[in-house]
Amino acid sequence: MKNIVLVSFMAIATILTSCNNGTQTTESSVFSSHSQVGEDDLFDLHEIQDNGELIVLTLYGPVSYFEFRGENFGSQYMLADEYANSIGVSMRVDVCRSQSEMIDKLKKGDGDIIAYNIAVTDSLKDKVTFCGAMPLTHYLDSMAVVRGDRSLSSGTVAWAVRKGSVDLSKSLVAWMNANESRFFDMTTLHRRGGKSGKYKNYAPRRKVAAPILNLAKGQISVYDHLFRTYSSKCNWDWRLLAAQAYQESGFDPNAVSWMGALGLMQLMPSTAADMGVGENEVFSPESSLRGAVRLIAQLDNHYSSITNPEERINFILAAYNAGPGHVDDARALCRKNDRNPDIWRGNVDSYVLRMSEARYYNDPACQHGYFRGRETYDYVNSIRTRWNEYRNKIKG
Repeated sequence: MKNIVLVSFMAIATILTSCNNGTQTTESSVFSSHSQVGEDDLFDLHEIQDNGELIVLTLYGPVSYFEFRGENFGSQYMLADEYANSIGVSMRVDVCRSQSEMIDKLKKGDGDIIAYNIAVTDSLKDKVTFCGAMPLTHYLDSMAVVRGDRSLSSGTVAWAVRKGSVDLSKSLVAWMNANESRFFDMTTLHRRGGKSGKYKNYAPRRKVAAPILNLAKGQISVYDHLFRTYSSKCNWDWRLLAAQAYQESGFDPNAVSWMGALGLMQLMPSTAADMGVGENEVFSPESSLRGAVRLIAQLDNHYSSITNPEERINFILAAYNAGPGHVDDARALCRKNDRNPDIWRGNVDSYVLRMSEARYYNDPACQHGYFRGRETYDYVNSIRTRWNEYRNKIKG
């Protein structure tokens, strides 16, 4: 039996919380808790259970794994998390930069499962053991139909384990076959809310109000008094905060996004908790604004090196939408390509637009992977446009 290297990694690994349990994530450069092993000394199911941790290898992508506002997403990530729960262990994600890197790490014992849609080919069958080809392929084909995205359906695909990890392979295949009919439910967000603390499915909803409630009276919304009060706590024009609220929820305090953001200012549950907004407060307009301005103030400090206050607003808005890590990745690409990382338009925003392309989010300069940069680009521009409209039509 191989030795298990126990190393404290609090200073070098980013710990992220999954929807259901304490899942941890590391970049591919961060070590594995498994020592390297040979083919005659395998880390199989029982050793994984004894160790208490399943190491999952994957790539960034819209279906596999990505970060959004400080939380982890990706259908295959969520399925792997469910499997880890089923065998009684926690899960740690090791994000690789290429399929070949995933396979190399798997063979060396630096990971237990590749949770990514690998095309099943004869050339790879000698290197890895494929698992769950039919359940996973059926699931992705169905998802392609539901989402209207043919790129999600790419032939016969599977997950993989190391050659010789017989018990792990049998366990994973059995779990996939038994749970295929539940894959969509498993990859649907289950949010815990209210005083009961029970999990509840919040269906995505957004009831959009008019962008200006009463022009003659100079009233943007029924929440103007809250925007005026809380904008002072982050040193913003109250009309900018109103423009952001409209972009987030359409002034609907009960709005729920498909990613699980909640309330007037669309706080993710983990962010709400970090900002002091309790689970029973996320749909309170005032509580949502209280949490939002605390987050804005934090982001303002994060981007304090951007001395132009008008420019800094762009970065705060972008980071509020996508998370500061993704925005910082776009800035890193700017530096790498001799562009100005402190200027949004024509500089950072041009790289934000490219962050859904693998050649950019897999660049060594990037640490947070894939995200839908077009949404963030449009988010900043839309709020800016509406803010200008509010300033022209509504007195300060």
